[in-house]
Amino acid sequence: MAKTLNHPTSGLHVAIIMDGSGRWATAHRLPRTEGHRAGRAAVNRTVIAPVTQNIRTLTLFTFSTENWERPSTEVAELMRTFEEFFRVDCPALMAQGVRISAIGRRDRLPEILREAIESIEAASADQTGLHVRFAIDYSGRDAILAAASRFKESGPASSEEFARLLNSCEFACEPSPDVDLLIRTGGELRLSNCPLWEIAYAELYFTPCKWPDFGAAELDAALQDYYARERRFGRIPATVS
Repeated sequence: MAKTLNHPTSGLHVAIIMDGSGRWATAHRLPRTEGHRAGRAAVNRTVIAPVTQNIRTLTLFTFSTENWERPSTEVAELMRTFEEFFRVDCPALMAQGVRISAIGRRDRLPEILREAIESIEAASADQTGLHVRFAIDYSGRDAILAAASRFKESGPASSEEFARLLNSCEFACEPSPDVDLLIRTGGELRLSNCPLWEIAYAELYFTPCKWPDFGAAELDAALQDYYARERRFGRIPATVS
């Protein structure tokens, strides 16, 4: 008896916790900032790869609210790296049909970074290809808490209404489908406050590959693992001969 697989046909939502850049730099006897620069190159490789894959939405967990606790010099370098990425790298991605947006708080980001994000969001808004969302100054817990505080005042209770409120609290440009596959690089086995509501039924894939070494081959391996799984969503699966 062969098992019946339940996977979306309209395109996957894949989320990636991009971890291990600092440890990659340490292993190569480089400053941690060099690891973040190498991670920027990995973003470009990984965003281009889904053009030939069944991926419709790609969420990259870039900078959590807890990351503000890192040394100020490292945080400042990260902000510069992000700003350069949105200004320099994103137009080339947009030329490939990629639509780009960000979720998370913006009030604590440097003004030059906010402007870069808003500029590329506006410029790529009409693109119909892959939608890449960068989670910056993002907390899954904070987003859920903010949505919950407004839930009772929003009308009839439903998961759809809560998802709409959550989308607003995440400062997302539009609702996104639930995450189908969550990948974490770097070898750590935890979720680290990523989009918690959206991953309720996501398949989890952990790889020891550190983020700067991640690319099309590693993404394909994660997808092949995903497609080999049976997604039941709490139900008893149907079987076919």
